Amino acid sequence: MRLFAGTKFDVPPTCDRCGKIESECKCTPLPLPGKEPAKQTARFGLEKRKNGRVVTVIRGLLASENDFPALLTKLKTTCGAGGTIEGDTIEIQGDHVERLERVLREIGFKTKR
Repeated sequence: MRLFAGTKFDVPPTCDRCGKIESECKCTPLPLPGKEPAKQTARFGLEKRKNGRVVTVIRGLLASENDFPALLTKLKTTCGAGGTIEGDTIEIQGDHVERLERVLREIGFKTKR
């Protein structure tokens, strides 16, 4: 529901391309830019941190073209582990390369170890 719906200030949303009200617009939806996971390759690596802890690192995905917080949540849930985002890398605690590779392939990303 819109903020001013039903008042004199109500302005229905219009299409940017044709200018008609969105409910009457017949324009085809534009594809989202860069949301093609098949064109990105996820590269996996294992890093040892202090006290001998192992972290699975995923590189090669662009943060600007992906929803990293949602992707991180899905990966953490799959592995049952913690994780974080550091720039354009995703870090998951523990050695979960096989699981993460399977999940990212299901989404549509190319993978490389």
